[in-house]
Amino acid sequence: MKVVVVGGSGLIGRKLVGLLAAGGHEAVPVSKSTGVDVITGEGLAEAFRGADVVVDVTNAPSWGDDEVLAFFSTSARNLAAAEQQAGVRHHLALTIVNAETMPDSGYMRAKVAQERIIIESGVPYTIVRATQFHEFVSMIADAGTSGDEVRVTTAAFQPVAAGDVAALLAELVDQPPLNGIVNLGGPEVQPMSTFVQRFLEATGDTRTVIPDAAAGYFGAKVDDSSLTTRDGARIGATAF
Repeated sequence: MKVVVVGGSGLIGRKLVGLLAAGGHEAVPVSKSTGVDVITGEGLAEAFRGADVVVDVTNAPSWGDDEVLAFFSTSARNLAAAEQQAGVRHHLALTIVNAETMPDSGYMRAKVAQERIIIESGVPYTIVRATQFHEFVSMIADAGTSGDEVRVTTAAFQPVAAGDVAALLAELVDQPPLNGIVNLGGPEVQPMSTFVQRFLEATGDTRTVIPDAAAGYFGAKVDDSSLTTRDGARIGATAF
């Protein structure tokens, strides 16, 4: 099958393209660097010509509330329109677990809007909702840093390896559209502050972690159910 990976030059996209190619698919990574712009629509028609499946693993270039909402809403509409024109049979999209439970976060609101557009587009779809990636724990630490201290929420956290996310997407490419949602999390659940502490210790970072139940998560209020999966979720194989 011809599988177009939108955002194919990113963390998940690069891994997914490799897995698809190894599985015998014609894996086509597209991004701005290949002349495809999901905001203007430039290059989408040509990229999608003959495509069986499109996988959207794009990320917004800016995380401001208005900017991120505009990115995911506009890109989702443009992708759907180009898919309809090209006769694409399956749209796969990567979003975030429990995004609708964190309305304080502009990013989460944008992901909810993206999902709604996908569901209403008329293109057969599968949405994969993943927890935060192992690879982003360093960013979480930096976001909570003031001086030599890192203030991090104690809410339960269940990060997943980017490789496990790509593996699930590659698996779903070979399956019919679910017209539904698959949730994915990592095999370990601990306070986010514990994961950050483990990361700092493993990398020789001397910053001090301050566990703080009120710290939030990039501006969103969170509890033990916000950043973890529910019953029935897929669980990645790779421990933190």
